[in-house]
This record gives sequence, C-alpha cells and structure tokens, in this order.
Amino acid sequence: MGTTNLNIRTDKEIKEQAEVIFSELGLNMTTAINMFLRTAIRENGIPFSLKLDIPNALTRSAIDEGRRIAKDKRVEGFSNIEDLKKALEV
Repeated sequence: MGTTNLNIRTDKEIKEQAEVIFSELGLNMTTAINMFLRTAIRENGIPFSLKLDIPNALTRSAIDEGRRIAKDKRVEGFSNIEDLKKALEV
C-alpha cells in the first residue's frame, strides 16, 4: 500500500492542544489521524456520536423540577450562602 500526503487546515491552538494529548498517549499527529481514518472506515462513518446540545431525559426532568420549585411559593428560598448553611445546619 502506497502513502500519500494529506494537508488539512486547523486552528493553531487546536493543533497544539491535540499534540499534547497525543504525545501523552505515545502518539504523534500522523498516527492519531491515521487511527481516526481507519476507525471511520471500519465503522463506516464518523467514529463518535455527533449530537446537538439537547438535554437528555434526566437533565430535562431536573430542569422541569427546578422550574416547578422556583414557582412554588411554599418552597423556602435563600438570597445568601450564610442563610442556606444555617438552614442546612452546616
């Protein structure tokens, strides 16, 4: 199998941060990119999940609960950490 050059453009800081991580793993940039490409071929797609930043069911439930609590006049609120600690007996 012959080799070829692959030229890509990326942000300098991204490249430098990635090189630090790869180095800690004992890899260089070429090896890491080749691992990515081989994994993409093996998995027939991007080798990690691409997702929108949408909360999962548990997070959505927690957000909804927080909103219900915020609207509930029976739930005591605190405007400073000292009062909260006193209520929690901390």
